[in-house]
Amino acid sequence: MSLNIKKKRIFVAGHNGLAGSAIVRRLEKEDCKVITVEKKIVNLLDRNQINKFFQNQKPEIVINAAGKVGGIAANINYPLDFIQDNITIQDNIFRASYDVKVKKLVFLGSSCIYPSNSKQPIKEGYLMKGNLESSNEYYALAKIVGIKTCEAYNKQFNCDFITVMPTNLYGANDNFNAETSHVPAALIDKFHNAKLHNHKSVVIWGDGKPYREFMHVDDFADACIFILKKYKKKSIINIGTGEDISIKDFAILIMNTVGYNGKIVFDKNKPSGIKKKLLNISKLKKMGWKPKIKLKNGIKNYYQWYLENFNRLRK
Repeated sequence: MSLNIKKKRIFVAGHNGLAGSAIVRRLEKEDCKVITVEKKIVNLLDRNQINKFFQNQKPEIVINAAGKVGGIAANINYPLDFIQDNITIQDNIFRASYDVKVKKLVFLGSSCIYPSNSKQPIKEGYLMKGNLESSNEYYALAKIVGIKTCEAYNKQFNCDFITVMPTNLYGANDNFNAETSHVPAALIDKFHNAKLHNHKSVVIWGDGKPYREFMHVDDFADACIFILKKYKKKSIINIGTGEDISIKDFAILIMNTVGYNGKIVFDKNKPSGIKKKLLNISKLKKMGWKPKIKLKNGIKNYYQWYLENFNRLRK
């Protein structure tokens, strides 16, 4: 039987972020009560504030999309922030959820938790079967702690805490901070600004050879709600498109979408990351879900949103 979320009180942590905001938009199509809270009211790093909020709101379902995220540069520069803040946020939400006896919790992991030398495409069973990619190992370790904490609650208290493993996401409400953004946002921003200022070239980190999987966040949100309703196992489950593209070709796609006519220069002195990272989504497909948004259309939609929100993003 599917989990009936009709009229349920569902708390989405991290509702202003890329994934969280998409999940809220998707839940608004359901007949449920979506609960969110601003950071200035409840700081997720503060256990007392979280506990009071949960005791007051009594959520029945929790989706944890909160956390400190960023690209290669941010992960390299702020390793302590990435491991400490994420573990603290996760643990606060887990404890508060258990205390109010939520019916189900969905924790968002990350595809970066898989070993850097994993066979491709990456199956859920490859978790902790090798070394992590060094450029984001502290963030990955925090997420692994979250995954194992979910498992521990399930084993010790028979909770229904599940973990979904998203691939690389893009879409509305992405982070365009030059120091902390991921590849899609960084490239959109670089090419758009190069077009505006007639720059002759755009510099991109690495050699452009690694392959990455990119998923529109609205597809991801739809998969999350599908899993929330349908998934009954306690093991982790991948969410992705099942298709990847080289960073070079991805950059060209964004360059063409933006309409930039200059050159792309790859800075090979900067890290490129692991060579390939594609998730095996056979478990999700067998359940009856598959992505709907093609990459070319998704990037077009993404750039349109960027243009419509450009002034706000610059504040």
